[in-house]
Amino acid sequence: MAEGTFHKGLILRKTVVFVGMMGAGKTAVGKTLASRLGVKFRDSDHEIEVAAQMNIAEIFARDGEDFFRRKESQIIGRLLDGAPGVLSTGGGAFMSEANRKMISELGVSVWLNADLELLWERVRHKDTRPLLKTADPKGTLRGLYDRRVPIYALADLAVRSEPGMSLDKMAARVADALLAERPDVLEEPT
Repeated sequence: MAEGTFHKGLILRKTVVFVGMMGAGKTAVGKTLASRLGVKFRDSDHEIEVAAQMNIAEIFARDGEDFFRRKESQIIGRLLDGAPGVLSTGGGAFMSEANRKMISELGVSVWLNADLELLWERVRHKDTRPLLKTADPKGTLRGLYDRRVPIYALADLAVRSEPGMSLDKMAARVADALLAERPDVLEEPT
């Protein structure tokens, strides 16, 4: 498959679960991939907000991160239990060993691997990231990055996210990786 294009009729057998840092493009690339594959896109953070009737920052402020992480695991489990689709998870979801195991058993984890400077460019002007509401948000992001990257590297697949790459090309890059390495997840029609 040429980069940036999709063959017609690709068959998704398991849910593709995007993991990675905030700003890596999990939601944007996930929506694009789901659209190209003709499957449903879901976002675990959005589903948590709908269930709680408040945004993530409000949940963190009211109930704390531990509460949020418990609810996140429940939601991810519910979203994996159904027809194959594309699921975007929050940046911290993959830190849980139980979540990693559940995702690999019921779907396939795909790490969108973006470097720190690209992530910073994408998140620096957003105030919707509760973990970055600190005196030194870039330093906080760097600390999260340094702690999380070794765990993200445990994902079933890693796909490099690069500056200036279109969403179509990123989605095609993910599809190419799945076709090459995980024919049990995504296959071409016979």
